[in-house]
This record gives sequence, C-alpha cells and structure tokens, in this order.
Amino acid sequence: MSETDTRAGTTAVTDDDDKPLLKVEGLVKHFPIKKGLLQRQVGAVKAVDGIDFEVRRGETLGVVGESGCGKSTMGRLITRLLEPSGGKIEFDGTDITHLGTSGMRPLRRDVQMIFQDPYGSLNPRHTIGTIVSAPFRLQGVEPEGGVKQEVQRLLELVGLSPEHYNRYPHEFSGGQRQRIGIARALALKPRMVVADEPVSALDVSIQAQVVNLMDDLQDELGLTYVIIAHDLSVVRHVSDRIAVMYLGKIVELADRDSLYASPMHPYTKALLSAVPIPDPRRRAAKSERILLRGDVPSPIAPPSGCRFHTRCWKATQICKSTEPPLIELRPGQRVACHHPENFEDQAPQDTVLLSAAKEAAALVADEVLAESAQTSAAVAAEASAKEAEDSASKEPGDTSKEPGEK
Repeated sequence: MSETDTRAGTTAVTDDDDKPLLKVEGLVKHFPIKKGLLQRQVGAVKAVDGIDFEVRRGETLGVVGESGCGKSTMGRLITRLLEPSGGKIEFDGTDITHLGTSGMRPLRRDVQMIFQDPYGSLNPRHTIGTIVSAPFRLQGVEPEGGVKQEVQRLLELVGLSPEHYNRYPHEFSGGQRQRIGIARALALKPRMVVADEPVSALDVSIQAQVVNLMDDLQDELGLTYVIIAHDLSVVRHVSDRIAVMYLGKIVELADRDSLYASPMHPYTKALLSAVPIPDPRRRAAKSERILLRGDVPSPIAPPSGCRFHTRCWKATQICKSTEPPLIELRPGQRVACHHPENFEDQAPQDTVLLSAAKEAAALVADEVLAESAQTSAAVAAEASAKEAEDSASKEPGDTSKEPGEK
C-alpha cells in the first residue's frame, strides 16, 4: 500500500511539474476608439491580436519586439492589470481570464510585476518602508519577525542597506529605485514575476547589476520570469526561450540557442542583424546589416495576411492574402512565415515578389539574400532527397505484391 501511495505521489508531482505554470490561448486586447458627442466606437487599436504561448515552471521567457508591438500590453494582460477582449489565460490550471478584483486577490501573491519606469512606479510621498511593505498590508499578511524586519531583509536581498527604510524615492538613483521595485515585487514570495523593460531606463553600467541580481534571485527563490525587453543582448543573457512579437502577433517562439544561431522569421533575422558586435575584427562586416523599409504599420488597421509583408524582402502574393499560422518547423522552434529563413518554404509554389518586397530587398545586403537563397535551396534539396529515399525503400515491398495481385 505504502509503495503504491509513494508511486502515486511521485507521479502526481511529476505531472504537476510537467504542466506549464502559465498557459495563454488566443489572447486578444483591442482598445476602442470613440468619437463624437455620443462617443460611438469607430475603430479599435489591436494591441494584442491573438497570441498563444506557455511559460514553464522555473524558466525565463523573453519577449522582444519593436515599440508598439504589444509586448507591454501582453504583460499587463497576463498579470490581469488589464481585462482581455478575448482568449484564455490559465495560471497553474486556474482560469483567470475574467476574474474580478476579489477573485484575483489571492492570486496576487503568486503573480507580481516589475514596471518599466523606476521613477513613475514609486509614490514620491511614501517612504521606502511603506512602499515595500504595501503588499503585506493589502494582503493582510503578517511576516515572521514583523513587517519592518522583513522589509529590511528584502532591501538587503536586492543589494540596498536596511537603513534606507525611512528614506524617500527622490533620494535614490534610477538603479536603486528599480531595486526597490524588485523588492516590492518579491515581498509576498511570488511564483511568477513579469518584468516590463526592467533595465531599459537604467545606465548601461547598472543594467548588468540588475540583470545579475534577477538571475541570482531566480536561483535562490525558484522564480519563473516573463521578461519584456527590446534589448536583444539582455534577453539573450537571461532567457531560456524567446518570443518575438510584431504588431500584436508572435511571429517566432524558440529556445535561445536556436533563435540566435538560425532565426527562421525574416523579422527576427533583421532584429538580430541590428545587434552591435563588440568584436573589432568584425567591424568590416557592415554589409550583414538588414535595414527594414518603413515603419511598423498602425495597429488600428494592420495589413492583411502576414503583418510583416509590407516590409519583408521575401513577401509574395500568399503573404498578402493568407495569414501564416504559428507552427513548429523544428523541435522547439515555432514560426509564422510562408517563406521562413534557414528552412524549406511553406508556400514553394508562390515565387513572384510583391512590389513592396522588391523595394525592401534593395535594403538587404546581397550576401544576406544569397545566403538565404542558398540555405533554402539546400534544405529543399535535403527534403526532396529524403522523400526519394523513403519512396525507394517502399518500392521493393510494392513490387513484391504485384505478382500476387496478378
């Protein structure tokens, strides 16, 4: 009996560990645009327009993209600071999509957020002790040893002095304020922390300190992170998996090594080409840089089909008419593209470039275009060779059946 119980208990724990901590399906957030005396809705800003992803326990998911792509809105949706327009959000198996304030109150202990602006996120009229102890007061939690002792312990944990308890935010630098925000987020020992651009407002010299602090805290407390950023170097340093967003959609989702070694979406490739290379020996390799044509289209009226087709050098007619699904082309690497990089085309029959693609191709280095074509051709040849090999292996079985059939 005891052995069976033990096995059952072990299996249950394993199953729980395998389940994602956060699961998002078809998440949508449209902000209405109203005009006139009667405030009639005349349109909507499609900030997040149908995204699916999971966050596993103990991992760090990085979310990157240009300004206005919807990544900060997504962060506020999964922490339920904003009400979704559609879709489903599950946290640890519980549907939290439309929970009200009272329903979310118990879950606030498990899900916390670090905000982008270390100046605007702290009340200038409150002392640091009042700010960091606010979660205890709001949740009615009395920490062991008292609130003051716990707050001083948290300040020490994030690299500040416990003596700062009675000081005000204006007495601290940007990096120190961000540490105060991190201490407040960690007060209730959350299981998941959503960090919205946690280091973008800080000096470069301070960024590494805050990133290393978050890494150490994750190891020490077993935290799960969703880190929203536009700095690909920071994301590469801290993330296990990375989601690339463009105009309210996830266009690529992959583990860190696969994404940086062989990006499959043209937009991801363009983003990575813009990352500065600190190696002096590679300063001459400026031709690898991909310049995207134009700006991100308006989220009020996004382009039809693939939203990146107005700036993509590989766009064809199918990209303009049909939206590509986010599918897994390699193990652990999902991409939404009809003509992915480093892989066989999903729509090989469509080869005529759009006029916008011809103009965009002028901004892409010839070496990049040649490399892309060469890789796609190699993958296509490998796929066709494999098909021929499979059909050849089946032929002997087919021919042996023919005499019997006759």
